[in-house]
Amino acid sequence: MAADGSTKAVVVALGANLGIAVTKFVAFTLTGSSAMLAESIHSVADSGNQGLLLLGGRRAKRDATAEHPFGYGRERYIYAFLVAIVLFSVGGLFALYEAWHKISDPHPIENWRWVPVLVLVVAIILESMAMRTAIKESNAVRGKASWVDFIRRSKSPELPVILLEDAGALLGLVFALIGVGLTLVTGNGVWDGLGTAAIGLLLVAIAVVLAVEMKSLLVGESATEEHVRQIERAISSTDDIDSVIHMRTMHLGPEELLVAAKVAVDGEDDAARVARAIDAAEARVRQEVPIATLIYIEPDLRRTLRAAEETAAQE
Repeated sequence: MAADGSTKAVVVALGANLGIAVTKFVAFTLTGSSAMLAESIHSVADSGNQGLLLLGGRRAKRDATAEHPFGYGRERYIYAFLVAIVLFSVGGLFALYEAWHKISDPHPIENWRWVPVLVLVVAIILESMAMRTAIKESNAVRGKASWVDFIRRSKSPELPVILLEDAGALLGLVFALIGVGLTLVTGNGVWDGLGTAAIGLLLVAIAVVLAVEMKSLLVGESATEEHVRQIERAISSTDDIDSVIHMRTMHLGPEELLVAAKVAVDGEDDAARVARAIDAAEARVRQEVPIATLIYIEPDLRRTLRAAEETAAQE
């Protein structure tokens, strides 16, 4: 469900950005507005980013191999990290360069003066529709988490990326509209350059946030607190397992979780009984947390029993 929602949000955003990019380029050609050029490149970068997300999702579905025994789930994180790089360089840095060029040598918008305003208003409407889809799909999986927590804690990279891109696109369009509008009213091209600079700074900030979050996922994040509690409860409630001594979890991908746990068992139980208990615990974990695809449980003697035996031996 979550993967389908992510794909839908990416496809909708891709379609909207391709149409908007063409329209913006036409407006830039007619008017020469630097804000329109920055927004055009921004839409092209966003379209490329959505293509990267779709490619990453496709490559992550490959089966595990001997060389990559844990599969390719993290490819989605790698391609999302590439999105941050593209957004920073192609979107943000280009916009800042164009802003510096425009402010250094400002020119008013003389031809087709109100075309940029019309294009920007239409683009805002289209981006709002794409943003609405991203919000709807995100609401289906974020639960009670705030938007900030959702972006920071989500293990699926596509929806946070699309949310930030769409939010950045909408704010960028507003900045462009203000810059172009003030240039048309005052005849001073500096406002166009300032609007472009605001777009560039916004894209750089979003790119940095995305890079930090995707880096964390690439390094390896643990399961959510809720999943950790569910896993510990499932193991501890299994017959012939006394408790969880310690446990480690790590996401191999958004829907692939590695679980490694050491559990306490009775020292008087035979190997067959312990093996059955471990099998039952694994089944319970998969029932409670279906994304727990790889589970390794190591039995150990119950600490209280071991301590009692050591004390008796000393006496």
